[in-house]
Amino acid sequence: MGLRANNRYWVLRHGKSIPNETGLIVSSMENGKLEKYKLASEGINQAQLAGELFLKELKENNIPLENVRICYSPFSRTTHTAQVVASVLNLSLEGPQCKVYENLRERYFGPAFELQSHDKYSEIWDLDEIDPFKRPEGGESVADVVSRLTSALVQIESEFQGCAVLIVSHGDPLQILQTILKAVGEQGGPDGGDLASRIEAVKVPSVLSQHRKNALQTGQLRAVV
Repeated sequence: MGLRANNRYWVLRHGKSIPNETGLIVSSMENGKLEKYKLASEGINQAQLAGELFLKELKENNIPLENVRICYSPFSRTTHTAQVVASVLNLSLEGPQCKVYENLRERYFGPAFELQSHDKYSEIWDLDEIDPFKRPEGGESVADVVSRLTSALVQIESEFQGCAVLIVSHGDPLQILQTILKAVGEQGGPDGGDLASRIEAVKVPSVLSQHRKNALQTGQLRAVV
C-alpha cells in the first residue's frame, strides 16, 4: 500500500464484549469505561487467539517483540483486549510498549442510540451511506471519526519509528480507519504531503460512505499497512 508510513500497522477489533452479548450499544466514554462492559468470556478467548495470531505474524515477518507497540482505546472492552494480547506477548499493559489513545475510542452514536438495542445500528449505517458528514443527533459522523483517527495516526507516527503497531479499537472506528488508509494507498500521484493532508484529500462522501465494506468481526486481527 502506498501509504509511506513510519511503521507497520495491524488492527484488532476488541473481543466479544458484554454489550455485544447483551445486544446493547455502549458508545459514550462515560459508559464505555465501566468495568461491567468489558469482555465476555468468549471475548477473552477471542483476544487470546488474536494475540497468538499476531505473535505468529511477527515471527513470520522477523519482527522482534521489542519493536511492538500496542495502541488502544480507553474503553473497558478494548483495554481488556489489549491486556490479554499484551500478556500473550509477555508485555505489560503498564509498560512503555503499550499506550492508551483517547482518539481511538468508540464512535459516539448520540443519546438517542446510547444503551439502546444493537438493531438500531442499521439506522446509523443507512444514514452514513447517504451522507457520511451528517451526524446522528448529538453523536459523531463518519467524517468526525476520520478527524480524530487522523490525529491519533499522526501522533503514533511521530512517536514511533520502524515499529509493528497494533491498534486495538472498535468496529466503526476500525472500518473507517481501513477505508481511509486504503484510499490514501490507492491515491497514487507524486510523493509528498504529510499524512494528515493525504487523508484530508480522500475525506470525501464517495469514500467515507463505503466504510461498512471493511467490517471486522469481534476479535478479528487484520494487517493494514
